[in-house]
Amino acid sequence: MRIFSGIQPTGSLHIGNYFGAIRQWLDFQHNNECVFCVVDLHAITVPYDAKNLPNLVQEKAIVYLAAGLDPEKVIILVQSSIREHTELCWLLNTVTPLGELYRMTQYKEKSTKHKKEECAGLLNYPILMAADILLYDTEIVPVGEDQKQHVELARDIARRFNSKFGETFVLPKVKLPKEGARIMSLTEPTKKMSKSEADKKSSISLFDSPEEIRKKIKSAVTDTYKTIKYDKNKRPGVSNLLTIYAILSDRSIKEVEKEMKEKSYKVFKEELAELLVEKLEPFRRKREELLSREVYVREILKQGENRARIIAEAKIAEVRKKMGLY
Repeated sequence: MRIFSGIQPTGSLHIGNYFGAIRQWLDFQHNNECVFCVVDLHAITVPYDAKNLPNLVQEKAIVYLAAGLDPEKVIILVQSSIREHTELCWLLNTVTPLGELYRMTQYKEKSTKHKKEECAGLLNYPILMAADILLYDTEIVPVGEDQKQHVELARDIARRFNSKFGETFVLPKVKLPKEGARIMSLTEPTKKMSKSEADKKSSISLFDSPEEIRKKIKSAVTDTYKTIKYDKNKRPGVSNLLTIYAILSDRSIKEVEKEMKEKSYKVFKEELAELLVEKLEPFRRKREELLSREVYVREILKQGENRARIIAEAKIAEVRKKMGLY
């Protein structure tokens, strides 16, 4: 199958990104055609530092490699290096109703947050994401729960285009992880863990030091109950920590709950922190190695660009022909 997914270069990748998207990518890369993108064009829809953006793109590519993506098996590229992404985005604009864009949850949230700097790109963000997906005849899009609505819109756009101009696009399907589709903030467990959150204590970065991990887990919000029990609605804090522990230990929440039944919150947090330190240490080591190999990383991105362009050029030519463009 053809697989596509991507993450913005801004913000530090946290365990929620890993559980929701990257861990799925690692599973898919062995037996499928995979395209994984650093989506820098999406990042410029909100205020950003233009001088630092290239560094962030390079850093995110390093993150992909440090997390375990194999450039011999998958295509890793920077979104803006393939101009067909933006061309297809414009063409899909002509078949996308405005009402559908105004209903997008992420648009509502970001337009409120960046009210003074709101731009048309923020509204059209989902169409660009649809173009990213449809450009590569993507069948499966492995993402976290917060991106599900965007993939569903991409399906609707593809269906509408096919109906109007003839069969052109594959209808993509979203793939959510069985566990960890929505990891919550450590400081506000009713909100999703976010890499753009100003409070750094709210998330665990893939590359946090052992000391940082221990401090963040120690200060994570729980509740006033005496037992460790999963109840997402009444006890979101401890439920979030149980979810993280279960995923990291490859066990069910029920199994972890049973193991922690007689333990205090203090002991539970200490054990979770040590488990995180153990599981994230390989990522930190690999990242340190890759930071000193910038030429190697750039070469991987160039190879990915060349491989992706072959697919993208063929697809955009088909789309232009169907739409009657000269």
